Amino acid sequence: MTQNQALQILKTGANVFLTGEPGSGKTHTINQYIAYLREHSIEPAITASTGIAATHIGGITIHSWSGIGIKNNLDKRELDKIITNQHIAHRVLRAQVLIIEEISMLSSETLDTVEAVCREIKQNTKPFGGLQIILVGDFFQLPPVVKNEIKEEAQTSLLEKKPIGFAYNSSAWARSKLTVCYLTEQYRQDDKDFLSLLSAIRRNSFASEYLHHLQARKIERHLAPAGIPKLFSHNINVDQVNDQMLNKLKTEPRNFEMIKEGRKHLVQALQKGCLSPERLCLKIGAAVMFTKNNFKEGFVNGTLGVVEEIDGFDNFPVVKTRSGKRIKVSPMDWTVEENGRLLARISQLPLRLAWAITVHKSQGMSLEAATMDLSDVFEFGQGYVALSRVRRLSGLYLFGWNERAFQVHPKILVQDKIFQLASAEAEEVFSKLSPIELQKKNHDFIVASGGMIEPIRTENFYPIRRKKIKIDTYLETFTLWEKGKTAKEISELRDLKEQTILSHLERLAAKGKIERADFARLISPTLSAALAEIHNAFRELETRSLSPVFEKFGGKYSYDDLHLARMILE
Repeated sequence: MTQNQALQILKTGANVFLTGEPGSGKTHTINQYIAYLREHSIEPAITASTGIAATHIGGITIHSWSGIGIKNNLDKRELDKIITNQHIAHRVLRAQVLIIEEISMLSSETLDTVEAVCREIKQNTKPFGGLQIILVGDFFQLPPVVKNEIKEEAQTSLLEKKPIGFAYNSSAWARSKLTVCYLTEQYRQDDKDFLSLLSAIRRNSFASEYLHHLQARKIERHLAPAGIPKLFSHNINVDQVNDQMLNKLKTEPRNFEMIKEGRKHLVQALQKGCLSPERLCLKIGAAVMFTKNNFKEGFVNGTLGVVEEIDGFDNFPVVKTRSGKRIKVSPMDWTVEENGRLLARISQLPLRLAWAITVHKSQGMSLEAATMDLSDVFEFGQGYVALSRVRRLSGLYLFGWNERAFQVHPKILVQDKIFQLASAEAEEVFSKLSPIELQKKNHDFIVASGGMIEPIRTENFYPIRRKKIKIDTYLETFTLWEKGKTAKEISELRDLKEQTILSHLERLAAKGKIERADFARLISPTLSAALAEIHNAFRELETRSLSPVFEKFGGKYSYDDLHLARMILE
């Protein structure tokens, strides 16, 4: 199936499992769909099974989004606690589309738990409470992390290892009736011999005829090319290489500290998923890799380079990429936002030392070249993930490998054939839809999701909701305020976020249209009792920003409460 065919299926509102080989464009297709939804005023919930994957798509982990945290399953008391959490309930209730990236690393138990949370909060018996659910990933890649449970019995600790429960074995998967979209195009690898080798691993038919390609790329450690990352299966090897290589440089070190703000647990989640370290130590001559996309500046996540100089004006590094482009690197933000409101932010240079990286952290990246040690591979799919990061054999350098490096999970071999057949059936079914039928499905879904669509001038087509006439947005808010409406009532009448309405009211007060004293009608008795304490905090910190005050109270008051308190602060 092509990316465009998969995108057309997504637009119908169908529940979808989007899969395909590494480099087939899964994330690109999802990003296209996200852009499409936003064009129609539908904000999707963008999540992933890991923090690293979440940063690649600008989302948060599914564990954080759903409120389940580190738990794989919940008892009734724990479920009740989540669904009565106003913050989580509001997040889930507003969602119309839920995207989960790197589904291969999410266990069946966790997916069932997330599904139960959505169903309970939305009070809807449909799968995931009626959300469009989009699962993205490749089960040939890294599987769920299985933790051993420790049971104390007669002063003896027994380790009980549970079998892997892949997400496709969950009841939530079965109930969701997912349409499988198996992408077959290849955008990363352009080397036929290398593609054949990777396909052989994927079919579990790796043989000596492919081994000679890898043997030709095997090198001694001291002959490893400079300036390209090394992939290892264990963190200890990565840290050793990066520290050793940095210490060898005689140039002056320069430290760059990460700036953090927002809710502590969300900041921690951002840090865990961010490939840039909390403290980044650089020297002129350091091999680095960009950790974020910035197409305007000419780099993407995975672009390699060397620190050529440290600019004397602002102390930011200048990196020369392998293509010869010189880029002055400034800090970038990783954020968590909800309904247009910033919940957490970290800011750091989008760089990390690139002499070495773990295979797990490389998943989802495209590397121009890499040196790998696959001799300590311990997980099915780990070698396949590592090898498939590079574009061609000429960019691959190997220290060694073990037998597990070329093995994929045997259960996935059977399941993958089922996915391919299901995708072929879906492709045939959707190919029979006429353009009018497909367009109607697209528009039905947009309307059902509360989105906005352009008028369609197609004969025999049902009436479409039209975009609102654009008028002075502040005047409309002011008119409703003068009629005695609350911020919540105005937001519902105007189909805008309540946070947006509060910002309108605050700006109207700044222009003298509204007396700040009038905002008292927005303040609840509970918040009223805390106003003096909150106002003192704003004055002590000499700020009107919410984040410093939020940090001072350690989350005692929500951002909404702090915003309301600030509105009546003279």
